[in-house]
Amino acid sequence: MRYLFEEYALDTDLRELYRGAHLVSVAPQVFDLLDYLIRNRERVVSKDDLINTVWNGRVVSDAALTTRLNVARSAIGDSGEKQRLIKTLQRKGFRFVGAVQEVQGPVDALLPARSGEQSFQGIAGPDRPDAATVTMSFPAPRLSIVVLPFANIGGDPEQDYFVDGVTESLTTDLSRISGSFVIARNTAFTFKGKTVDVKQVGRELNVRYVLEGSVQRGGNRLRVNVQLIDAETGNHLWAERFEKPVADLFDTQDEIVSRLANTLNAQLIQVEARRAGRSIHPDAMDLYFQGWACENNGTTAEYMAQAQAFFDRALALDPGNIEALVGSARVKAAIGANLMRDDWIAHFIAAEAVLIRALSLAPNHARAHSVLGLVQSFTNRAVQGIAECERALALDHNLADAHAFIGLAKSFLGRSDETEAHVREALRLSPRDNYAYRWSMFVGLAKLAIGADVEAVAWLRRSIEANRNLPFSHCLLAAALALLGSLDEARAAAQAGLVLNPTFTLRRLRARVLSDHPAYLAGRERVYQGLRMAGVPEG
Repeated sequence: MRYLFEEYALDTDLRELYRGAHLVSVAPQVFDLLDYLIRNRERVVSKDDLINTVWNGRVVSDAALTTRLNVARSAIGDSGEKQRLIKTLQRKGFRFVGAVQEVQGPVDALLPARSGEQSFQGIAGPDRPDAATVTMSFPAPRLSIVVLPFANIGGDPEQDYFVDGVTESLTTDLSRISGSFVIARNTAFTFKGKTVDVKQVGRELNVRYVLEGSVQRGGNRLRVNVQLIDAETGNHLWAERFEKPVADLFDTQDEIVSRLANTLNAQLIQVEARRAGRSIHPDAMDLYFQGWACENNGTTAEYMAQAQAFFDRALALDPGNIEALVGSARVKAAIGANLMRDDWIAHFIAAEAVLIRALSLAPNHARAHSVLGLVQSFTNRAVQGIAECERALALDHNLADAHAFIGLAKSFLGRSDETEAHVREALRLSPRDNYAYRWSMFVGLAKLAIGADVEAVAWLRRSIEANRNLPFSHCLLAAALALLGSLDEARAAAQAGLVLNPTFTLRRLRARVLSDHPAYLAGRERVYQGLRMAGVPEG
């Protein structure tokens, strides 16, 4: 068995630890410690568990145990301060919290090539021995990618630092994608200035995807071209061009990197979902990707049921799969938020329970915190919800959803005039986000609440143009149009919403009160009035 995490592979057959193609020297006890923690990553391992297994029950001091843990952390690039992979839980024990992929395959997959094995010549660099011949015969991890150094078009040496900064920051931000396996910057930069064969790069680094790009500056404008390539086939999967005026170079760099990271996150999920759909025997992560892809299609009962079924199957195979837990919670929250059933509050309660479990396993999972913030906001705890979303942003500054959720929560607190600014920040970070149609609906709702009905219509139409499968956007558009006196259009919009959610009624909306703030209650009354005028049934 081989366990893959970040840039490491723990081979339990050979009892060896590798970083990329490089053997990491570890003592037998350290290997046993890592092996036991990774095998039991779904639970907290106690001190006694470790002593009984690694030291065969011998008396071991706390200091000796701590020393061995720190050596294990050091071997996998972790530290006692950061505890990125091995967490110490006070008075409870220890837990391996990194994303792990289990791979069955030849035990010599990372060893120097032997007679009869396929091999190729590695490119020399600081992370690899000169002219090393390496065999890479195990499948590349999911969401595995290398960001090759972006090309500096024009060759201006003064621009090199900026171009390299984009590459380095993008590498860091992509590593925040849950479950991703991103080749470290030092390794990627050994390819700088070289003409490369992406298939060879994929084989050498054992990644599924290669990201190439270039940066060109002309006067006060900056153009960035990027393309995502399938390293196995060499096929181009996605390409994009970003062009914008240069004000502050560091702000420009941050914006470019944020947009790229968010767009690539969505693109990689779609590609992995297509791969998973072709799998004869899907595992938990295959099912998770398919669930996320279904959820991205829209917020209808059909899509939500499909997504939930995939997440449930994933959790049946792997009850501790963090991504599937968060995905399941997102579906439950979406059903509650969009009033798809009379028992909407039960869906929020169920979502919160799932999120608490997920966060007990992965306390720093940014998306779990943001979804928990949404759940709290919809259960009359908007102040807590905002704080939870702010915590999510502290963990992942690219998490555009969290900005939009804060804007929505503020509308529940009677501060609807602030919602648009938060959504615009989300759109700045991720202008083509799969969830942008929901964010536009948040602004439409906020505009309705403060009587800005013309603006509400514009934002709600923007939501529908981005994705027609959100029933509440159609219903809110109906309310805004009715309040403006366009009753025929309002009725048509209401009908479109009811086709997508036939069970929606005014009674169901009346039953949901998210705040006691007078401004929120007045805005809610306007929405209710508009929906009634548009012909939404009382229920």
